[in-house]
Amino acid sequence: MKVENKTVLITGGASGIGKIMARLMLERKAKVIVWDINQEGIDKVIEEFSGFGTIVGYKIDVSNLEEIQSTAQKVFRHNHTVDILINNAGIIVGKYFSEHSTTDILKTMVINATAPMLITAEFLPQMLARNSGYICNIASSGGLISNPKMSVYAASKWSLIGWSDSLRLEMKQLKKNINVTTIMPYYINTGMFDGVKSKIPILEPEAASLTIIQAIENNRKLISIPGYIYNLTRFGQAIFSVGLFDWFAGNVMGIYDTMTDFTGRKKI
Repeated sequence: MKVENKTVLITGGASGIGKIMARLMLERKAKVIVWDINQEGIDKVIEEFSGFGTIVGYKIDVSNLEEIQSTAQKVFRHNHTVDILINNAGIIVGKYFSEHSTTDILKTMVINATAPMLITAEFLPQMLARNSGYICNIASSGGLISNPKMSVYAASKWSLIGWSDSLRLEMKQLKKNINVTTIMPYYINTGMFDGVKSKIPILEPEAASLTIIQAIENNRKLISIPGYIYNLTRFGQAIFSVGLFDWFAGNVMGIYDTMTDFTGRKKI
């Protein structure tokens, strides 16, 4: 898809890969709308990137349905037509399930799994009416493989992958010119996963963000970053018994110990 002159809405766009993707889209002559819960972060992004092109921001808590609906209406009232929606906002608690509070569970599931559906539901009708649009959902390789201290996060990302790729198939079945890309990155070095230790190289945010933008430009359907993660996990799960796969994923790939020293992003 050619992104020049398109309007791109990015949730979680004031930090991490969301911020980088905003810049990359502006460099490609797209117009950018940032949704984020951090007003100070939004202001800084707009100040930093306004020289690149048209960028606006809206403060929003995507775990709140009323805010999703009211903020979408603000976008419409300001005559923004969203051509590309990137559902990027996400959180992780990083504890054993038994240590999660009810709030931890609900917040993780709502932000990571439910919010992308609710946000898409606001903008999809316009896309359907125009018979044009693009939806990119940032899931996780955590949606491909079980992992200690990621149970709720994994559940949310498994959910997101299933919905996202089903939506792609629905648009195809309905013969609509609306494309859907599902992204499944490994750990990205943005601060969100501070403390993680991995045998598999942790992704650099600039390179990961560029891969996502290029996936949109090339209408990729379902990709993992790095690419071998999807094939390796799916192949191993297909041919190994559960016990043998646990040995492979835990001992050989070292995945089951990656979250042992997890601290996450420090709260300011």
